[in-house]
Amino acid sequence: MVRTRLARTAALIGAAATATLGLTGCAGATAAPDGVTIVATTTQVGDFTRALVGEQAEVTQLLAAGQSAHAFDPSAAQLAALANADALVISGAGLESWIDDAIDASGFEGLLIDAGEGVVTHGTHEHDGDEDHDHGGGGGHDDGHDDDHDHAGGNPHIWTDPALAEVMVRTIADGLAEIDGLDSGELEASASAYEAKLVALDDWITENIEMVPVDDRLLVTNHDAFTYFVEAYGITFVGSVIPNFDDNAEPSAAEIDELIARIAETGATAVFAEGSISPKAAETIAREAGIDVYSGDDALYADSLGAPGSEGATYLGSQIHNVRLILASWGATPSPLPAALEG
Repeated sequence: MVRTRLARTAALIGAAATATLGLTGCAGATAAPDGVTIVATTTQVGDFTRALVGEQAEVTQLLAAGQSAHAFDPSAAQLAALANADALVISGAGLESWIDDAIDASGFEGLLIDAGEGVVTHGTHEHDGDEDHDHGGGGGHDDGHDDDHDHAGGNPHIWTDPALAEVMVRTIADGLAEIDGLDSGELEASASAYEAKLVALDDWITENIEMVPVDDRLLVTNHDAFTYFVEAYGITFVGSVIPNFDDNAEPSAAEIDELIARIAETGATAVFAEGSISPKAAETIAREAGIDVYSGDDALYADSLGAPGSEGATYLGSQIHNVRLILASWGATPSPLPAALEG
């Protein structure tokens, strides 16, 4: 988003602020008009924030289901909501390249909570699946923090690893606790309950993926969004249709040929489209490679959660959906969900 466009939009904020905000993708208002108001950028951090605040605050989510965070352009009404918000929650790690301009244009002066603060990011992943990221303790995840780390150039899709999602949730909860009008005890109880669900999710994923032989754990996706997921669970990332973090990029003919060759070399059996990206390229590559394609309702949730009522409408649901489909592509049947994830 260019600054000139935001400058023009900023002039509309005063009028928009007095109107009813029919914001696409926003959560239902649960607070009184004079209560705490929070703006969250992406579907993932919007979901985390709503799980934490419950009925204590009104949460406005900027991005709707299926929207890309890489090239987002907030409306005048959304900038007005940001101008009046007590807090802004962002995914961080360089995902929302437009956020500084949006803050400047809106005049937002509330609390900025960067959910990715301190999470160690990097620019790529290993293709051989050799790294050990045992979530059960020893040799796997560290605490996910490095206060001096620079996110620039790193892959921003940190939530794809539930252990890093847990770090994000804790960061959001700690930030929200600084806001007058929110009960810190209720926030802590909500954070602890949600973190327990993330631990149960991580354990369930680990249990199921470890049942599949390492050589069969092959993944081909629509774009390079699953770096932290594949590293966490010892999966070999064969490649992506769009070999880029940005889901708006276009693959070259040479890159497509290279991916098809790598599919043949590794024996990958499926290409996964993603819910927020057109499946056409993935379907073409699958057809040329002679393998299955998972698209439509069987696409993965990556940059965005799904629409209300879909399996991916929540972060937990999106991860369960993704893992079940990936296991199916490997010929594996997932175990029943633990009680903590039912319902």
